[in-house]
Amino acid sequence: MALQNNDFVHLHTHTEYSILDGLSKIPELIDRAKKFGQEALAITDHGNMHGHIVFYNACKEAGIKPIIGAELYLAKNSRFDKQVKMGSDQFHLTLLAKNFTGYQNLMKLISLANFEGFSYKPRIDQELLEKYNEGIILLSGCMSSYTSRLLLQDKDAEAIELFKKYQKIFRNRFYLEIQRHPHIPETYELTKKLIAIARQLKLPLVATNDSHYLDKEDAEAQDALLCVQTRRLISDKKRLKMVDKPDFYFKSSQEMIEAFNDIPEAIANSKKIAEQCDLEIPTGKLIFPTFELPKGETYASYLEKIVYQGAKKKFTKITKEIKDRLDYEIKIINDKGYPAYFLITQDFVNWAKNNEIAVGPGRGSAAGSLVSYCLNITTLNPLEHGLPFERFLNPERPTPPDIDIDFADIKRDDVLKYVANKYGEDHVASVITFGRMEARVAVRDIGRVLGMPYEEPDRIAKLIPNEPGHRVSIKQAINTVPELGNYYQQSRFRKLLDLAMKVEGTIRQAGMHACAIIIADKPLSNYTPIQKDSRSGKTLTQLDMYSLDCNVNDDAIGLLKFDLLGLRNLSIIQEALALIRKYKKENIKIDEISLEDEKTFKLLASGDTTGVFQLESGGMRRIAKSLKPNKFSDITAMVALYRPGPMDLIPRFIEGKHNPDIIEYPHPSLEPFLKETYGIMVYQEQILEIVNFMAGYSLGEADILRRAIGKKKKKLLDKNKSRFIKQSVANGYKKATAERVWGFIEAFANYGFNKSHAASYAMIAYQTAWLKANYPVEYMTAVMSIESNSHSMNRDEKIAITIDNCRQMGIKILGPDINLSDKDFTIEKDKESLDGLAIRFGLSAIKHVGAAAIENILSVRKQVKKFQSFTHFLQSTSNRKVNKKTIESLVKVGAMDRFANRSSMLENLEQIRQTAEQYNSEVDGQDNLFANIDNQSTKITDNFVELDEYPKPELLSFEKELLGVYLTSHPLADAMQMLNKRTSMRIGEIDPDVHQDQIFLFGGVITKFKEVTTKSGQKMAFATLEDTTGKIEFLIFPKLYQKWIGQLGEDSIILLRAKVQNRDKELKLIAEKISLPKTNLPQEISGDYQEIFVPRKTSKETLTKLGTLLKSNLGKTKIVIIIPNGGKAEKINLPYQVDWNESLAKQVEELLK
Repeated sequence: MALQNNDFVHLHTHTEYSILDGLSKIPELIDRAKKFGQEALAITDHGNMHGHIVFYNACKEAGIKPIIGAELYLAKNSRFDKQVKMGSDQFHLTLLAKNFTGYQNLMKLISLANFEGFSYKPRIDQELLEKYNEGIILLSGCMSSYTSRLLLQDKDAEAIELFKKYQKIFRNRFYLEIQRHPHIPETYELTKKLIAIARQLKLPLVATNDSHYLDKEDAEAQDALLCVQTRRLISDKKRLKMVDKPDFYFKSSQEMIEAFNDIPEAIANSKKIAEQCDLEIPTGKLIFPTFELPKGETYASYLEKIVYQGAKKKFTKITKEIKDRLDYEIKIINDKGYPAYFLITQDFVNWAKNNEIAVGPGRGSAAGSLVSYCLNITTLNPLEHGLPFERFLNPERPTPPDIDIDFADIKRDDVLKYVANKYGEDHVASVITFGRMEARVAVRDIGRVLGMPYEEPDRIAKLIPNEPGHRVSIKQAINTVPELGNYYQQSRFRKLLDLAMKVEGTIRQAGMHACAIIIADKPLSNYTPIQKDSRSGKTLTQLDMYSLDCNVNDDAIGLLKFDLLGLRNLSIIQEALALIRKYKKENIKIDEISLEDEKTFKLLASGDTTGVFQLESGGMRRIAKSLKPNKFSDITAMVALYRPGPMDLIPRFIEGKHNPDIIEYPHPSLEPFLKETYGIMVYQEQILEIVNFMAGYSLGEADILRRAIGKKKKKLLDKNKSRFIKQSVANGYKKATAERVWGFIEAFANYGFNKSHAASYAMIAYQTAWLKANYPVEYMTAVMSIESNSHSMNRDEKIAITIDNCRQMGIKILGPDINLSDKDFTIEKDKESLDGLAIRFGLSAIKHVGAAAIENILSVRKQVKKFQSFTHFLQSTSNRKVNKKTIESLVKVGAMDRFANRSSMLENLEQIRQTAEQYNSEVDGQDNLFANIDNQSTKITDNFVELDEYPKPELLSFEKELLGVYLTSHPLADAMQMLNKRTSMRIGEIDPDVHQDQIFLFGGVITKFKEVTTKSGQKMAFATLEDTTGKIEFLIFPKLYQKWIGQLGEDSIILLRAKVQNRDKELKLIAEKISLPKTNLPQEISGDYQEIFVPRKTSKETLTKLGTLLKSNLGKTKIVIIIPNGGKAEKINLPYQVDWNESLAKQVEELLK
C-alpha cells in the first residue's frame, strides 16, 4: 500500500531554541506540520529542552501529538574529559522520550551534561546513557554522530561494536537514523552503509531530515545565524556553510517519502516511533515545596497559629475588625491551598531580618494582606493604609499569590544561600530568560556578519522606531519611515534588511532573571533540566517563567516562583543603621519609627531629597517644595502620580491639598474614597472601593473589572458598564451620575497605580528621608559607601551629586588618607562640619585599588598603628598585593599627602621602592611580614628629593580620573557658579522618563568634540557636555552648527538650550541654541526656584495683593506662578525675583486660602 502524508513524522527537528542554530519558530513549525498532514511532531534542540513546554502546549492546542526529545552532545570517552578545541569531542545523538520515565531521564541527562560534562558544550557519555536509558528511544544520529564519523572514516567495525552496545542497552528502542541531503553526497554513502548494518544486526531504520528552518529559501538566513553564533563573516571560506547546502528545511511528507522510496520502512518507522511515544506532562497545577512543620500541625493549622501569634505582637488588642479580616484572609488562603507559600515566604524573610539584612516593607499588592503583615512579610498595616486584600489574592480568580520581596542588594546572595541550604541546592535555581533578536539588533548583527562597516548598519538600525511598549518590525519601519524605504531600494541595503527580517525575533541568547528563583519539592531535574549561568555560575532552570509559573501562564508546569529582588536603597538603610549603632550607640528599628516626624516632612518640603528613594529627581524635588507633604499618604500619592500620564493631575492634586474648598467629587457619597487624594482618582484600589460601594460588586468582582479595563476587553466592558449603571441606579444614584462615574473609571484605569505598591515604596522613601533628616552625616556616609561599591553606569555622577549635596548641608568631605581611611566611607570628628562630624573617603572608592590591596593595607596598619612615612608604607605592605599601579593611584588622589607632595612621591617612586626593599633585606626574619616592624618603624623615614608640586588642574584631573569626582574643587568652579545661576537643568537631574522631549537650558564645559560631514556635504558636530553633576552627549545639527564652525571645541564653556532625547536607552541632548557665557542670553528659569499655585477662580483683587506682596520682598529667588487649566497647568515666569523665606511663604499661603 502506498505511503500517505500521515505515515511520516519529523523526529529530528530544531527550533529557535537551538539558540543561533535554528530559525523555526514553534507556532509556524506546527502549522506547517498540520499543512503537510502530519499527525505528530518532535522537538530535538541542540543540547537543551528550553522550548519543550511551549512546544508541548502548542501541539496539544493544535491537535498534534508532541514528541519531546533533544539532540545531545556525546563525549567519545568520558564526559569529564575537556575538549582541546571547540568540536573536537562533542558528537551528536538523537534522544526521544517514550514515556514519563524517559522524559525525566532525558532531563537528568541534560542536567548532568551541563554540570559534569560541560566543555564548550554540555556533553553526556556512554556511562550516563546506559544509566538513564529507561523510557528513552535512541536514534543513532546525524552525520555528526560518533558512529557516522567512524563509518565515514571507514572504521566500520568500531561503529558496529558501538551499535551492538546500544542495541543491548536500549533493546527495541534503538533505531539507525538515516538522512539523504541532495547537496551533501556523503549522506548517500553513509545511508548505504547504515542500511547494510541494519540488515546485518537486524536493527530498524528511521528516516529524518535534521530540520533547522522552514523553507529552502531560509538557508541563507540560517547561515547568517550560524555566523552570528560563531562570530565569523559570511564571506569566510574556512567555516561550516549551510547556504550552499539548502537541504535542512522542514520537508513535506511527500518529499520524504520520495527521498526514501527504496526503503519505505524508514518512513513507516517514523510513525511507529511516534505511536510508541506516550507522554503526558502535568501542567497547570501548583507544585509546592515541602515546608517542615512542627509535630501534629498541618499547613493550614500552623499558618493560622503563627498568624495570630504575629497579630498579638503587632496589635495591643485584636479587635473584631482585625479578627474578621484575618479569618477572611486565612480562609481564602487555605481554601485555595496556598498556606505553604506563605509559610515558606515568611521563613526566609524573617531569617533575613533576624540576621540584620534589610528587607523592604512590601512590594506590589502583597502589602494589602493583613496575614502578610502579621507574618512580618510586610510591614505596612493594610487596615491603617486602606489596602484591600482582593487586589492581592482574589477569591474569584484562580491565579496563585505572587509576593515580591526587596532585600538589601549587598546581602541578597546570603538569602539565596539560606534558601538553598534549607530546601537543598538541587531544589533551588534561578530562572532563565531568553533575549530575542529585536529589529535593531538583527540589523546590526547581520551587518556585522556581512562585513559591513559598523557605521552603516548602525545608521540603518537607528532609523527603526524603538518606542518603549510599541515594538515596530523592520517591515513596518520600511513602509513607514521614508528614509529607510529609500535605503531599501539600494541592493546593498536590501540584502541587509531582507536577511535581518528573516532572523528578526529569533532567540539570540539565554540570560538569568534578575530576581526570580524556583523552589521545588524534589530535585529540579524531575521538572526541568538545569544548567549553569555562564557569567555567575549560578544554577538556572532551562525553562523560563512562561513555562514554569502558573501566574504567568495557566499551562505552565506549576513550580513555585519567588521574586527576591536586590534594592540598593535598602543596602543604604542597612549601612546607615550600622553607622548609627557604631558612632551614636543607638539601635534603631527602622520599621518602628514615627510616620509623623516633623524633621522628615520639613526636609521633604524643602526639596532637599538627594539620596531619598524615589524622590530625588529634579521634578520630584520641585513637586515636594510645592506640595509640602505633611502626612504619609501625600508621599504615597507622589510616588503614584509621578509617571507619564498621571503627571498632568499633579497641579490639581497640589491645589486640592492647599485649597480644600475647590475639591469636587463625582458624587458626594464618594468623598470617603477620594478625600485622601483630594478628589482625584490615583489608585486602582479606589476603583474597587467605588464599584463595590455604588454598584454592589464584591471586591473580587471589582478587581476582575479593573483587570478587564486595563486590558481593554470590549465585550466584558460593555457588559459591566450596563451592570454598573443598572445596579448603581438600583442603589439610588441617578443614571447620569452612574454614567459619569463609569466614564471616570474607564478613563482612569489605564493610569491608575497599585496603591499597595505605592505605599510600600513610599515607606522606603519616608525611611530614607527620616534617616537623612535625623542622622544626616551617617545617612550620607552610607549613601556614598554603597554607591561607590556599586557597578552602576552613573556611579560617579551619583557620588558627585551626593558630595555636592553634603557641602550644601554643611557636611565636610575629607579626602582619602592612608592612616585614617577605612575600606568604606567613615565618619570623623570635625568641629567645622555639621553636627561636628565629617565624612572621610574610603579606599574602595579609589579606582585601581582592589580588595586584596585594601585588606593588606588595613591589616598592616592595625599592626603598626600608623604609617610613619611613605617609605615605611612601601616597606611594610606587600609589593605583590599593593602593586605599582595601586601605589600611584593612592598618591594621585592625595592619600599620601601627609608624607610629601604628590609630584615628589610619583617622580621618585622607583627610587623610594628600592630604598624600602633595602630596609626589608636588613630586617631579621624577613620571611615574617611583621618581623621587628615595631622596632624598625620609627627608623624608616623619607629621604627623597622634594620637587615642586604639579599644577592644580593636573592634581584635580587625578581626582576625577581615580575618584570619579573633583573632590577638592572643580576646575571650572567659578565659571560653573556663574553658569548655574542661568541654567534651568543640571545634567545629573535629568529624569529620562519625565523630561523626554522637553527643552532646558544647560551650562557646562565641552569635554569631547567631533566635527563630521554629512552625506549632503554639510557639517555637524557630536560633543559631550559636562557640569558638576555629570556629563551627556549632545548633537549640533548642520543648520545651527553653521553659525559656530571653528568657535567650539574641547574646554569651551557654553550655555546650551537643548531638547532631552531618550531613544533606545541612550540619553542625549539635541542642541537648539548655543551661547557663550559673555553673550546676552534669553531669560530662563533657574534650577532653584519657587512655584506658587494659584487656585482657579482666584479674584483679581487677590492677584493684585499677591503681586504687591511679592514686589515688596525683592531678592534672589525666581518665581513661577502655576495656574491649573483643565488637565494641564499654565506656568508664568515672573520678571522679578523675591526674597523667599518661611515668613513670606506663610503670608502667600494665607492670602491664597
